[in-house]
Amino acid sequence: MCRRPSLLLSISVLLVSALIVTFGVVDVELESGSHFGLGLPAQVPLLFAAIFAALVGALYLRRSWSELEKGMSGAIQVSIQAIVILVLVGCLVGSWIQSGVVATMIYYGLEVMTPRYFYLASLIISVVVAIATGCCWTTSSTVGVALIGISAGLGLPLPITAGFVISGAYFGDKISPLSDTTNLAPAVAGSELFDHVKAMMWSTIPTLIITAIIAFMMGDSAQGSDGGRIALIQSMMRAEFNISLWAFIPPMVIIVMAFMKIPAIPGIVSGIAASIVISLVRGSGAHEALEVLFSGYVPEHLGAFAEAATPEAVSAVTGAFTQAFTAGSPALSVTPDVFAKVGGLLTQLFTRGGMTSMLETICLIVVALSLGGIMEVCGFLDVILDALMRHVKSVAGLIGSVLASAFMANVFLSEQYLSIIVPGRMFKRAFDERTWPNGKKLAPVMLSRSLEDSGTMTSVLVPWNTCGVYVSSVLGVATLDYLPYCFMNWLNPLVAFAMTALGLGIIWKNEPQEEGMFIAEVAEAAPLL
Repeated sequence: MCRRPSLLLSISVLLVSALIVTFGVVDVELESGSHFGLGLPAQVPLLFAAIFAALVGALYLRRSWSELEKGMSGAIQVSIQAIVILVLVGCLVGSWIQSGVVATMIYYGLEVMTPRYFYLASLIISVVVAIATGCCWTTSSTVGVALIGISAGLGLPLPITAGFVISGAYFGDKISPLSDTTNLAPAVAGSELFDHVKAMMWSTIPTLIITAIIAFMMGDSAQGSDGGRIALIQSMMRAEFNISLWAFIPPMVIIVMAFMKIPAIPGIVSGIAASIVISLVRGSGAHEALEVLFSGYVPEHLGAFAEAATPEAVSAVTGAFTQAFTAGSPALSVTPDVFAKVGGLLTQLFTRGGMTSMLETICLIVVALSLGGIMEVCGFLDVILDALMRHVKSVAGLIGSVLASAFMANVFLSEQYLSIIVPGRMFKRAFDERTWPNGKKLAPVMLSRSLEDSGTMTSVLVPWNTCGVYVSSVLGVATLDYLPYCFMNWLNPLVAFAMTALGLGIIWKNEPQEEGMFIAEVAEAAPLL
């Protein structure tokens, strides 16, 4: 006969699983020179955590293997749509890069760069790149590194620049339909992708406006010259891609599909088809235009720029692209080492996309959901949730619990995906079953929105979280140094809780979101603007 786990056992299993994942993922060098953690890909410790939970369920709670297997299969089943979308997103990224869509969005985003508005421009550029690529890590390690370099040249504090870069990168990642977390959260919560993006606008847009105001007010100290780096980035992109306003057609196609309330998968396929047509019209062969759907895009000329480390090499490669590098352009005033560094950054930025680029994320989702399914079928999550819900008496209390749990998952599980998956699986039943005094239930988008408001946004603020470790290493700024200036990241969960406590932006099940308000009207269009 199966046993029901106690609250102490449930918490113990969760904490041991968190310790396994944390020790496996982190790799922190101590003052003594020794290391704490194994620095493994998250999939490996997750697998061992799942084995540990399964052993407790089988040996102590007497759960049969068929029950455990059913729990894993059921958990993975909810992510099937998200996995399909992620595969298509890989195709979309590859085709958008190959057709010049991403480069065009970045090119015009850089037009707003001036020293006076450096912090605001850094925020906006990071937003544009993250929305276009759907990846905060790529944004931080490419455009973010370039902005850090410009900041150093201007003599501006690097932690402040890093904070605004991270704020923009995580805003764009959070609302971009190309982002894996943006697809994962609704899959775990049981909501639809575009409904999820639309719901996030309630908490995300006000936070971005506050962050932009702060960036503008802090811009008085940003005086100087960018040393030609912005012009260099634009020239290199012109040499590699065909920069044209026609490249905005694929994003506009997806925006129109969203306004028409077309489901995410047909909308993404339409965006892929539009970018393929643009590639073919511009002279690309069918094989070239279609191969990127599987293997992604590899730059043709940017690699040569990255290898040009001498004045002679720079002169040779720029001479081959006279239309991109015009005589007297500020792009030609940079030193050879800056030229090669910018070329390397752009090569890294545009070498991506394709179905194969999503395999690692899909693998992590499958393993993490297997762990969640085991913990769910064993009753660990239900016991913890029941104990927690006895103290939750209001909608604000429930949302606050989700926000706090997602942040704690970032602290103890050290992985952004787990901060979405574990609290999402734990709180889903409360959103599905609990009826509030008005006789209504909260919509699933309230759960998915809250998971992103805290889980996605606060991951980079934890020094030992994979996001914090990665971003601090690529930007060269310690996590605790840039943390105060990541206004978007730490304000977002606070704004989300405050709005819920004030009764704003609460979405009930089976009720359409209010279309008459400005936020709702722009929500479906905003992800790809």
